[in-house]
Amino acid sequence: MEPIIRAVELVKRYPLPEDKSRNFAAVDGVSFEIFEREIYGILGPNGAGKTTTLEMLEGLNDIDGGTAFVAGIDVTRDPYRVKQMIGVQLQASEYFDKLNLIELLNLFGALYSRDIDAMELLARVDLTEKAKARPESLSGGQKQRFSIACALVNVPRVLFLDEPTTGLDPQAKRRLWELAMELNRAGMTIVLTTHNMEEAEFLCGRIAIMDHGRIVAEDTPANLIQQHAPEPPAAPLHGNIEDVFLALTGHALRD
Repeated sequence: MEPIIRAVELVKRYPLPEDKSRNFAAVDGVSFEIFEREIYGILGPNGAGKTTTLEMLEGLNDIDGGTAFVAGIDVTRDPYRVKQMIGVQLQASEYFDKLNLIELLNLFGALYSRDIDAMELLARVDLTEKAKARPESLSGGQKQRFSIACALVNVPRVLFLDEPTTGLDPQAKRRLWELAMELNRAGMTIVLTTHNMEEAEFLCGRIAIMDHGRIVAEDTPANLIQQHAPEPPAAPLHGNIEDVFLALTGHALRD
């Protein structure tokens, strides 16, 4: 089966803060494949290169080395064509503060030259009662769901979620998980970064764990647990994805 996303030896370099004449690799030769209708998770501590990797796949950050393909399209050569088939939900979103949710969705639809049904999009993310509200009045979970609605305007084949549930209460988190599963069941490929081990284990068919700009492990949650955390202390059967992460990177995640 041909992957819908293929990353080959991706590299992104930045100047060292203490010596601008020298560079360090924030992403250092990362390769992976993601298949259609898959939910694929990328885990890693702060600074591991997760968000930078997503930004290169999305065409939002220049690729310094290697190649990335989305649906067979080279991201470097044709980033605008790639952006037409992906949806991007970012960690933080800024909107025109004078517009309500319906007006914002219609604006984004116009930017994509699409005639959208704003209320239908809001219904998909359970926000119809907030249709005339402005983003500033939404709760944290509602803002996250609205950012996903914005990412769905262009009917993407691939949805990128960057730490979608950070800072949310358990109920809001679960509602976002249900939305991700619903979108995936409808045929959407989802790529997400997260600091939430339970989230990764619940949602993802496969997980890549990054540390210091490299992928240190990649497999299904069950296989990763079996390989790296089969017998944690005080656990009757086996560990979980958090135990895998600690075994591979040597330190805990910080929200």
